[in-house]
Amino acid sequence: MIECVQKEDVTPLCPHCGEPVRELWCRQVAAFFGRRYIYLCPRCRKVLGVSHRKGFWMG
Repeated sequence: MIECVQKEDVTPLCPHCGEPVRELWCRQVAAFFGRRYIYLCPRCRKVLGVSHRKGFWMG
């Protein structure tokens, strides 16, 4: 099993531009079920990830 260690003293780097990520931009994307969000680097505006938040009735 891999241990998850929470670190507050580490600043992640954007994998695209290499700059420290001190904030994330996010935007909701139209979806039929649930909510989808796209996360962007504020410096280079490249996509860092997409999430999907299900409604309570979807499990």
